[in-house]
Amino acid sequence: MTQVGIAGFGTIGRVVARHIQASTLPLTLAAVSAGDRTRAEAAMAGLTHAVPIVGTGELVALSDVVVDSAPTAAFRDIATATLVAGKTLVTVSGAALMQWPEAVDIARDHGGRIILATGALLGLDAVRAAAVGTIHSVTMVTRKPVKSLVKAEHVVRNNIDLAALTEPLRIFEGSAREGAIAFPANVNVAATLGLAGIGPDRTRLEIWADPALERNTHRIVVDSDSARLELAIENIPTVENPGTGRITAQSIVATLGDLVSPLRIGT
Repeated sequence: MTQVGIAGFGTIGRVVARHIQASTLPLTLAAVSAGDRTRAEAAMAGLTHAVPIVGTGELVALSDVVVDSAPTAAFRDIATATLVAGKTLVTVSGAALMQWPEAVDIARDHGGRIILATGALLGLDAVRAAAVGTIHSVTMVTRKPVKSLVKAEHVVRNNIDLAALTEPLRIFEGSAREGAIAFPANVNVAATLGLAGIGPDRTRLEIWADPALERNTHRIVVDSDSARLELAIENIPTVENPGTGRITAQSIVATLGDLVSPLRIGT
């Protein structure tokens, strides 16, 4: 059995935990860690059986694979502890990884491994395949409901008033790197796309707040010497956190399945 620890027992972590316990694959939920122990203990009621709530160090010691579903600010500590121990880290924090590429060096030096799950993106396999050849350009336009962006750091910091918005408003235009820095909790998909393709500095990104939308939407256009890709996705937000799509947690579950399944589908 592969022992899985979950760092961060919030919107994503709780869904992943339930799927692990319901899975017929050789996966076992070993433990979780959480910034708010009281809330984590209450959330245990949603599992078929409770597991220990521990600190990061003990979580890593108990686990073969650590799922990072904690706030972005905790990424370095979780990643360092996991990778120095030679364990596997599964994360959707493309923005955090992009800003701290040294994590890859730590993994290499200690025999650890980082798996950046697809998250709320689509077509990542095709983008990676195109990158084997030559990609000429990548553009991404993200449109989100106002409720998904109203608490975003960039919006709050720049006093952008979205409350009375009656029509779509472009609140960011630049590179995927700049977007991930400005919206670290909102556009991990852009950072992941940049890392998979021509790099976050050459990947162009627009972010729109749209009061008419109920879903987080992304449209991606990739022009390469092997194919032209036009990709569109509408993600249903979670109730707990409108900025996070339901499919994000399911992507992590699928990634964990790939680690232990005799059949892997996709690159």
